[in-house]
Amino acid sequence: MIVGVPSEVKDSEYRVALTPEGARELTRGGHRVLLQDGAGSGSNIPQERYERAGAEIVPGADAVWNECDMVLKVKEPIAAEYDLLHEGQVLFTYLHLAADPELTRTLTERKVSAMAYETVQLPDGRLPLLAPMSEVAGRMAPHVAARLQEREYGGRGILLGGVSGVRPAKVLVLGAGMAGMNAAWIAAGMEAEVVVIDRNLDRLRFIDQMMRGRIATLASDQLTIEQRVRESDVVIGTVLIPGARAPKLVTEEMIASMRPGSVVVDISIDQGGCFATSRMTTHSDPTFVVHDVVHYCVGNMPGAVPNTSTYALTNVTLPYALEIAARGLEDALRADPVLAGGLNAYAGTLTNEAVAEAHAMEWTPVASAIPPAA
Repeated sequence: MIVGVPSEVKDSEYRVALTPEGARELTRGGHRVLLQDGAGSGSNIPQERYERAGAEIVPGADAVWNECDMVLKVKEPIAAEYDLLHEGQVLFTYLHLAADPELTRTLTERKVSAMAYETVQLPDGRLPLLAPMSEVAGRMAPHVAARLQEREYGGRGILLGGVSGVRPAKVLVLGAGMAGMNAAWIAAGMEAEVVVIDRNLDRLRFIDQMMRGRIATLASDQLTIEQRVRESDVVIGTVLIPGARAPKLVTEEMIASMRPGSVVVDISIDQGGCFATSRMTTHSDPTFVVHDVVHYCVGNMPGAVPNTSTYALTNVTLPYALEIAARGLEDALRADPVLAGGLNAYAGTLTNEAVAEAHAMEWTPVASAIPPAA
């Protein structure tokens, strides 16, 4: 199979979908890897390392998209890339289609075989290809919030960890999944006063046992969220429903109840965000203010630390990419129900129920959409 790796074009997106180590594994398996010239530079990975690993360097995006059987990316295609999509092409990337009706329609109209990292799901509910980026975003969130709490950035001027004789910041984390746990652990390490809210009591119990009371845990309900949002200096939203739009747990009224200069960080923004006042922002223009509350809603947070993120991403995506390359997409999907969960669109039809529901579109289960084995 010919596997293409184009440069990312989303605002301030410096990650690349494949490391030289990943390229070597693909070429060792008999596949060709076409890397767009300079694709790894944003992650500070020298191009010579890709060449030594057997990757072929091509001059532009057109050559990658047009010649390849499978395109590996980090982020979903933006409008400038839509004309590069074509029928039968396998696109393997983060898609977050529930929050993007235009891209959803484009993928179906162009009959792209669209594989989404974020909907590959293990039988126990874990999302192995989303986990590393959730881990990165979760660990970044308290650092981002600490900076935005500085008066220069519109915050209340509160040091997250406080000092002797002065209380620390109150940090509320919504969601106890991978991103939420990491956000809570880092915030607690910065000596903030941390509360985590989730509906899953087993997750809360795990945090409580691990942190031995250093992080408070609360079961999620409307009144608890209202009360805790109102008194928090920082709220970090990490809520996720695989493939679907994120629920709006925090209403505009709750945001208005917060003290001026408070900060919200919406890690769920890729899936539409869990704050009613959220809208997608970029690294070059990361914040906006609603009701005197600073909002940070950057959709590709891990792109700010691309070297770490690129290696963490390839660690988990490579086995699935190798499976598709070795067997072909259809055979790989038939053989691996976990991988089949990643198929969001195929031959002009949606194959993910949550995405279809988000856009009021028809859908076909994967087992019915792909042709039977010959």
